[in-house]
Amino acid sequence: MGTYLLTGDDESILRSAVVELVHELVGDGDRSMMVDEFDDLEFALSDVVDAAQTPAFLTDRRIVVARGIGRFLAADAPPLVQYLADPMPTTELVLVGGGGAIPKAITDAVKSAGGEVKSTSVASRPKERAVWIRTRAAVKGVDLDDRAVARLADWLGESSGALDGILETVASSHVGRAKVKVEDIEPLLGEAGGVPPWDLTDAVDSGNSPRALSLLHRMIHGGGRHPLQVMAVLHGHYSKMAMLDGSGARDQDSAAAVLGIKSGFPAKKALDGSRRLGSDGLRRAIGLLATADLDLRGATGLDEVTVMEVLVARLSRLAPSGR
Repeated sequence: MGTYLLTGDDESILRSAVVELVHELVGDGDRSMMVDEFDDLEFALSDVVDAAQTPAFLTDRRIVVARGIGRFLAADAPPLVQYLADPMPTTELVLVGGGGAIPKAITDAVKSAGGEVKSTSVASRPKERAVWIRTRAAVKGVDLDDRAVARLADWLGESSGALDGILETVASSHVGRAKVKVEDIEPLLGEAGGVPPWDLTDAVDSGNSPRALSLLHRMIHGGGRHPLQVMAVLHGHYSKMAMLDGSGARDQDSAAAVLGIKSGFPAKKALDGSRRLGSDGLRRAIGLLATADLDLRGATGLDEVTVMEVLVARLSRLAPSGR
C-alpha cells in the first residue's frame, strides 16, 4: 500500500491525474466498496486519518482520497503527520493539492513515509511540453505525428487542460489509424488558448508586430486577461529596462542587484533590452505606455482592444528589427 501527494496549477489536469490514479489503484475491484473521498470544505484532516486507519472490509485494500488539502494550515497537520509515521498497511492514501500552499510538514511526512510526490503542472519549455503532449496522447491511445504535436503545443498555450478533451475526441474517431496528422485535429480546434506574458514581450522585443498582435489577442480572448492586465505586464517589462538605463549595471548579477531580484535570465533579459533600446527608445516606450494607459481609462473613444493593438504595434516598431 502507499501514499500519494498530487499537486498542480491546472485544476482540470490535476483532477484527471487523480481519476487515473484511483482507477489504477482500484483495478478490478469494486470502487463503491474501496474508495472513500473527501471533497468539500467541511472535512478535517482528522476525518481523513480516521478513514485511513479503518481496516478494509470485504476487499484487500481501502483507498482514501482527500482533495484541496492546501486549505489546511501547519497547525492542522499533526494528525496526518502522526498517521504517516505508521500508516495502515491496507490503505492507499491519495492527497490532492488545491486551496493554497500545502504545509511543508505534510510534504515532508509523505516523503518520509516513502510516498510519491507528483506535480501535474505542465512545463513551459517547448520540448518538455511536446513530451507531455505525447505522453497524454499515449494514455488516450493516440499516436500523433510531429506536426500535430507542434500544432497542439502552440494552440493550447496556457490552456493545457483542454488537451484531454481533444485527445478523447481524436481517439473515438480515429480508431486504428497509425498516425494522427495535423489535418485530422485542425477541425477540432477552436479559439487558441492564452499565452504566458513573456511570449508577448519577446515578440515585441524582436520587432515582430504580426506575431505580437496575434499573441495580444490570445492573451485577451483565449487567456481571459483584461487589457489593463496586459498593460501592467508591458509596464513592468519596460520599467525594469528603464531602471537599468544609466545604472552602471554591466552583467546579470549587477542588473539583478539594481532590480532587487535573483540573478538569472530575467535580469540578463532586462539588461539586454535596456541596451538595445537605449535611453531614447526607453523614453519613447514609457511615453507610449502612459498615453495608452490614459486611453484605456477613457481619454479617447477607442475601445480597449484597439488601444492595446496600437500600443503593441508601436512598441514593436521601437525594436531595431521593427523600425
